[in-house]
Amino acid sequence: MALVLAWPLQAAGPAGNVLRIGNGAEPQTLDPHKTETVDGSRIVRDLCEGLTNVSPTGQTVPGAAERWQISPDGLEYIFFLRPQARWSNGDPVVAEDFVAGLRRAADPKTGSSYAQMLEPLLNGPEVVTGKKPPEALGVEAVDDHTLLLRLRGPTPYLLGMLSHTTTFPIHRPSFARHGDQFARPGHMVCNGAYMLDQWVVQSHVRLKRNRYYWNNANTHIDTVVFYSTEDVNSELKAYRAGDLDWATGYPAVLTPWIRQNLKGELKMGPYLGISYFGYNVTRPPFKDNLKLRQALSLAIDRDVIVDKVLYTLSIPAYGWIPPGTEGVVPQTPPEAKWTQAQRLALARKLYAEAGYSQDNPAEVEIRYNTSENNKRMAVVVAAMWKQWLGVKSTLANEEWKVFLNTRKLKKKTEVFRSAWIGDYNDATTFLDIMHSTHGQNDTGWGNPRYDALLAMAAAETDAGRRRAMLEEAERILLSELPYIPLTFYVSKNLVKPWVKQWQDNILDYHYSRDMRIEGY
Repeated sequence: MALVLAWPLQAAGPAGNVLRIGNGAEPQTLDPHKTETVDGSRIVRDLCEGLTNVSPTGQTVPGAAERWQISPDGLEYIFFLRPQARWSNGDPVVAEDFVAGLRRAADPKTGSSYAQMLEPLLNGPEVVTGKKPPEALGVEAVDDHTLLLRLRGPTPYLLGMLSHTTTFPIHRPSFARHGDQFARPGHMVCNGAYMLDQWVVQSHVRLKRNRYYWNNANTHIDTVVFYSTEDVNSELKAYRAGDLDWATGYPAVLTPWIRQNLKGELKMGPYLGISYFGYNVTRPPFKDNLKLRQALSLAIDRDVIVDKVLYTLSIPAYGWIPPGTEGVVPQTPPEAKWTQAQRLALARKLYAEAGYSQDNPAEVEIRYNTSENNKRMAVVVAAMWKQWLGVKSTLANEEWKVFLNTRKLKKKTEVFRSAWIGDYNDATTFLDIMHSTHGQNDTGWGNPRYDALLAMAAAETDAGRRRAMLEEAERILLSELPYIPLTFYVSKNLVKPWVKQWQDNILDYHYSRDMRIEGY
């Protein structure tokens, strides 16, 4: 850490009309229907645009659609596309582009981890599971600039959901020519404020301004460069040296120093996100072993993690849905109000009832993706388990893409590091991923009642009854505990003073088109 703080500072100032971003892990893909990480989605939102956008303050605003109409029963949405909207090659953006994009995202052949997000559309569940063809999805191009969405039931969060990458259109001629390689440099035709200029693997992704973008007159930054920075120490070094204008990560241990020395550059705010450890409940030691899962969760002192490991950059989590999420009152178990001594007493009791002791300790592997902050969390949790229960833990780290694949296969994982960031402000963005068939559910857990409650809530027109269903679903999740809640996030970014028009919001969405570089 001393080397980071000793890194020489360069003369302050921007590198021209360019926004340079430390973006975390190398993106898996820039395919809007396949990207599933915060880092990759941050790039895709600059390249592509959905029917709606998220404003700098986090509100849902018109995007490629300039306006919409909703039927009295809430089952039909008519979107009117902007006549001036263009793809980056000058082709007009038309309703059929959205039809093609939505059908592709829902098609199980695409392999989108977010396909279930489209289940509110008419025939959505049947299309997502392959029981009906993509053409049966409730989406229709009325004419070039009018798009009709038909729903299975009222969906109060639909407009917010339509800013998610899964709902983005595709440039049909490019897709016909290049297939699944359409999102590569030289192939990708975009409808957002920027276009893909260069992708150097394990180095950077560079975007250039899309002069055909409908709101190009109000876009200020010409070039955006997203640097792959899995090492948060290196990212902070680059930021302090003046090589980055915006750092999305830094070592948590340096938070006190950053607060003192970079106070005006540290941007923090409420954030819809949870950090957790997932249990693989498809294999020992956690299969059919609720008491062991409960014991390990209770033995973790979240206050120590927040205060000493994360330096108050998070909030202790005992539930699943973060505070501030719309549509429910987040549920919490009774132990959330206990002292840590009370939690430890129950943890030891459950650990013994699960068949373990100091003489016969549980042996557990914690697997995480390579990151200094993730390593610190794993080390601290392993130490707590050892101290309070006698658990023998081993740590395993993997590069991001390998790690994601290992999680999905469920062959080696026991406990794995994970996090979830809300895609829109509604409880379903968190509850849906624990559905038994969801592409992001790497725990292998499933509960028929839980799945049924989500289905009923999706069709419920009464807000009170819908809320009760979702709250019951969270209680089921907490009672069966296929995961260990650790902390609820706050957003944290380092932003140089010459980056103007930055605003914090609960989704932590920051489009490059909404910012500008001082002097340009």
